[in-house]
Amino acid sequence: VKLNEAPERMLRLIEPYVTYGNPSLKTVKDLILKRGYGKINGQRIPISENAVIQDGLNSSDVQCVDDLIHEIFTVGPNFKAANNFLWPFKLSSPNGGFSKKTKMLHYLEGGEAGARGEEINGIVRKML
Repeated sequence: VKLNEAPERMLRLIEPYVTYGNPSLKTVKDLILKRGYGKINGQRIPISENAVIQDGLNSSDVQCVDDLIHEIFTVGPNFKAANNFLWPFKLSSPNGGFSKKTKMLHYLEGGEAGARGEEINGIVRKML
């Protein structure tokens, strides 16, 4: 998501219920390569080869998986088309699970919810 004033306000409202942060390039790449699916004619198609991306994003400059990863990570000119092409990621629960005592506490208080910044990479790695 492009982080500007409107999404930041929305995140503040739901902050006690979700965790979020700034992923690294490696995390974005792992997400797209391991759990990436594209929308083609309303169907969920795994991104296993570059032909899937070319079929789904034929009007933009995104031609391969690396172009898609670069476009999503840098929020480039074709970000909206690339973001609409990607199906939402289905992640499993993290290995080791969440702590029952601290699940609903803010991250700064030792819990799981809220803004994690760069620490989001660790929890996403556990969920892949």
